Amino acid sequence: MPLDSRSVEEFYESRTGQVARRLISRRLREIWPDLSGRRLLGFGYATPYLRSFGEAERALAAMPADAAAPWGNAKGQVALVEEDALPFPDSMFDCLLVVHGLELSEAQRPFLRELWRVLAPAGRLMVVAPNRASLWAQLETSPFGQGQPYSRSQLDRLLQQSLFAPERWDSALFMPPFGRRRSVRGGNGWERIGHSLWPRLAGVHIVEATKSLYVPAPVRASRRRVLAPTLANPAASRIVEK
Repeated sequence: MPLDSRSVEEFYESRTGQVARRLISRRLREIWPDLSGRRLLGFGYATPYLRSFGEAERALAAMPADAAAPWGNAKGQVALVEEDALPFPDSMFDCLLVVHGLELSEAQRPFLRELWRVLAPAGRLMVVAPNRASLWAQLETSPFGQGQPYSRSQLDRLLQQSLFAPERWDSALFMPPFGRRRSVRGGNGWERIGHSLWPRLAGVHIVEATKSLYVPAPVRASRRRVLAPTLANPAASRIVEK
């Protein structure tokens, strides 16, 4: 399905979408229990999740130019933006929440660098991204089946290369993406069982990261020549490689 505001809104109005939103929102609130006095930016289609952070000083939803949708929170606003040129000053936001955004980005690293630019030095980034190994990533009838899914190692590497330091990992959405009967109680059961028995099969990765000022350099084994005495003749020396 094309990921525009209408199709995503229809998904979150469905029973499956409502349960999915509650299960993911619960995890987000466990990581961010109180954003009082914080300025929050949600990118992608984060409006269903921004409602959970009503205590924030300011909550703004930034969407691609063709995906704007109304939002009922009186303190919230919606902005149409270009992902590689966000119309915000440097270090404007204390918290960034990306949902249905990173996996659809045309240029992921420039997009993440823009997020890095508008995030305050002590700010926090939260990314919700589809898990490559999950059933949700294979089903195109939901927003989680659109764009580029990730393994945890891929997402970790992408964030580090974009000057973010992943600090906390979580997951959600273990219930299957099909079936007629959906309930929060049933979803909670799937979450408990999934976290215990098959944690790698969650529908989404949830990662919290902070800003980094450097890119970690890969460690490479070096080979160098040194002089070492031989056992047969202590007076002699031979060249060995380490």
